[in-house]
Amino acid sequence: MKNIIISEKQLEKLTNRVKNSLTENQEEGSAKQQLFTIATLAHKMWEEMEDGEQLEDWMETKIAQSEQSIISVVKTFMYDEVSSKTSNDGMGKLSFDDLIIGK
Repeated sequence: MKNIIISEKQLEKLTNRVKNSLTENQEEGSAKQQLFTIATLAHKMWEEMEDGEQLEDWMETKIAQSEQSIISVVKTFMYDEVSSKTSNDGMGKLSFDDLIIGK
């Protein structure tokens, strides 16, 4: 896949269009669209960052908060999926805190 280069203004317009689209279409599946947007933009930023590159403090704070929010949602989602598919033996004793995501 080729790299696509866009300006900050174009990225802002794209982000605003996605946000507007999501708020206008608050129908089933919008969370999936939001996750796609988060993943796409995060991956783009990850690709653009140099190893060891420092961000402003407020940026690092927002990223850390976002990471914790996503981890919380994913752990709950995964726990609900696992606990609904298991019986009272073996995996049935799994607790929410047993799920480890990331580090």
